[in-house]
Amino acid sequence: MEKLKALVCGASQGIGEATAKHLAAAGVQVFALARSQEKLERLVRELPGGSQAGHRAVVQDLGDLVGLKNQITKLMAEVGPIQILVNNSGGPKAGPLLEADDGEFLKGFTEHVLVSQNLAKLLVPGMKAQNHGRIINVISTSVKVPIPNLGVSNTIRAAMGSWAKTLSQELGAYGITVNNILPGYTMTPRLDSLRKATAEKLKISEADVEKNWKSQTPTGKFCTPEEVAAAIGFLAIGASSAITGINLPVDGGRTPVL
Repeated sequence: MEKLKALVCGASQGIGEATAKHLAAAGVQVFALARSQEKLERLVRELPGGSQAGHRAVVQDLGDLVGLKNQITKLMAEVGPIQILVNNSGGPKAGPLLEADDGEFLKGFTEHVLVSQNLAKLLVPGMKAQNHGRIINVISTSVKVPIPNLGVSNTIRAAMGSWAKTLSQELGAYGITVNNILPGYTMTPRLDSLRKATAEKLKISEADVEKNWKSQTPTGKFCTPEEVAAAIGFLAIGASSAITGINLPVDGGRTPVL
């Protein structure tokens, strides 16, 4: 098989950026997708070989499904099949379920489930033709245990989990695996915003919020984006062909269920 290619969503920062770097370091040609052209262009320059190695920025808002479809259709016409898809998008707004409006649910469903569905429909035919594909979804430990004050996120993440499990059953015979990575507390801009919102809601300091969160984790620390990216890399390019349809927590042991 030719050099593996990966489409990494949400690649301008956090877990997506770390994943792009991890895969590129392993010899994968990376197409980094996000809204920020400046951040993506910087990322491409930092990847091994840069644009000369075929790495490319794909500037696209995941909320625009038509634009997304057009962008990826054009990309694949130029570069051919893409064997690795990393679905990754920022989480929905925090807050209790009954304080959320319909728009928050629709936005979350679009940017997570519908984006993943549309990308799979575009990429899977090429994966089937090569009898090889890897779809990895970055979701949340809330798939296993709902997280307080993340009502919309818990709902959307659960939908993503069921979508992925169903897809894994449909695609297993074609050499395509579908798995979910469930990050716990991870040092990303998303965690920063949640920590700030929690501190304001509870009227305590952000330092106290962080101390409380770390106390809930057996390792006593937050995960790094690089640690999550390593797990994604294993599922994407490691000896993982027999692993499909699973939820893999990368959370320092925080999730209180098997």
